[in-house]
Amino acid sequence: MKINLHFKARAQFLPYLQRKQRWACVVAHRRAGKTVACIMDLIAAAARHQGREPRFGYVAPTFAQAKDVAWSYLKEYTADIPGVEKSESELAVTLPHNGARIRLYGAENSNRLRGIYLDGVIIDEAGDIDPRAWPEVIRPALSDRRGWATFIGTPKGRNGFFKIFTDAQADENWFCQRLKASTTGLIDAEELQDARRAMTPEQYRQEYECSFDASLLGTYFATDIEQAETESRVCRVAHDRSADVLASWDLGIGDATAIWLFQLVGQEWHWLGYYENAGKGLDHYVDWIRSLPHPVHRHLLPHDAAARELQTGKSRLDFLQGRGLTCDIVPRHGVDDGINAARLRFNRMWFDADNCGRGLECLRMYRAEFDHRHMVLKTKPLHDWTSHGADAFRIGVIGADDRKSVPHDHELETDWVV
Repeated sequence: MKINLHFKARAQFLPYLQRKQRWACVVAHRRAGKTVACIMDLIAAAARHQGREPRFGYVAPTFAQAKDVAWSYLKEYTADIPGVEKSESELAVTLPHNGARIRLYGAENSNRLRGIYLDGVIIDEAGDIDPRAWPEVIRPALSDRRGWATFIGTPKGRNGFFKIFTDAQADENWFCQRLKASTTGLIDAEELQDARRAMTPEQYRQEYECSFDASLLGTYFATDIEQAETESRVCRVAHDRSADVLASWDLGIGDATAIWLFQLVGQEWHWLGYYENAGKGLDHYVDWIRSLPHPVHRHLLPHDAAARELQTGKSRLDFLQGRGLTCDIVPRHGVDDGINAARLRFNRMWFDADNCGRGLECLRMYRAEFDHRHMVLKTKPLHDWTSHGADAFRIGVIGADDRKSVPHDHELETDWVV
C-alpha cells in the first residue's frame, strides 16, 4: 500500500529523518519546525511498521500542550490516508492497513504512562518534563519492542535535557543535532533583529541560539545553584556527628512527598540528602528515615500536617509522632517569604552532589508561572514536578530559623481534611 503524506521536509531536518540510530536528540531554535518534522517521522514509522499492533507516542510536558502543539499537525498529515480513524478525546489516530496507533500524551503525571508499550516516541520540550519520566517510565515502555526515542526541545538551562544532549554528543549510538537561528536560515535576518530588540540577550541566546548557559526566565534558585557549583559547594558533604540532623518535609495527599536532610554547622547549611516518592503511605517514609546511617533528630513539617482527617480523627503529625519521630510544625508563611529567606542564605549552603541531585534539579527549575496572554511573569510559582522539592526546601529554611516545640493537641490547628 502506497501512502502519500504530501510533506516536503525542510533540508535542515533531513539528517534527522534519514538517521539510522535508535536514539536521537534535536536541539532547535523557536519556529524551526522540529515538531512538524517529528510528527512526520512518527507517521512514517507507524505506516511502515509490520509488527503486531504498533504503538507510537508523542509526549509533551502537559496534555494541553500536546493538544495545542501537535494535534492539528497529526490530524492534517494523516487526513489523506483512506480509512484513518481519529479520536479527539484521546488525541489518537489509528492507521487502517496495519492498525498502528499514534497517541499524544502529557507528562504532568508520568506514572499514568506506566504499563503501556511503545515502538517509538517523541519527547517534546524535554527540559520541562520531570527527568525521572524517561528512565523510570518511558524507557522501560520501549524495551520489549526495541522501540526508538527522540528528544526535542529548546534549551532551558543546564537541566536534564542538557545532560541528555551532552551525553548524546559523545555516544555513537545517538543521533545529535543542534540548529541555531544564525545558521539555519529558516528565519530572516530582519525578523531576528526585531526579536533581539524585544528580548534580553539571555533570552535571545536561549530561544534562538540554543544556548544552555542562559538562565531560564523566572527561576528562583538557578543562578544561586550555578554560583554554588562554581564555588565547589556542590560536592561531597559528610555527616557531622556534633550537629543535629534535621528533616524538612512537604507532605503530599495523592501526590509526591519530598524530604530534605540537612545540618546547621556554625554559619553553614550542610544539605546531606534528598528523597522523593509518590503513591506511598507515610509508613514508607518513616522506614526510609530509619534506614539512614545516621539519626534524624527533628522533623520540620508544614502547617497542614496538623490538620485532622475526618475518617480517622488523626493528623499526619499524630501518625509520625506515633511512629516515634520528633516533629515541629513550621508556622504558615508566604511563599515569597520562604523563597527570599532561602536566597539570602544560599551563599552559606553546601550540597552533597550525589545524594541531593534530584533536589537540586527541582530547585534549579523552580520558577514563576508565566502569563502567556500578557507576556509577564506571575507573582506565584508554577506548580509542577519541581514544587514538592522546593516547598520542602523552603520549610527547612524557615523552620530551622524558628524551631519551636510542637504545641499540645488542644493548641493545634482545627482544620479538618477528608
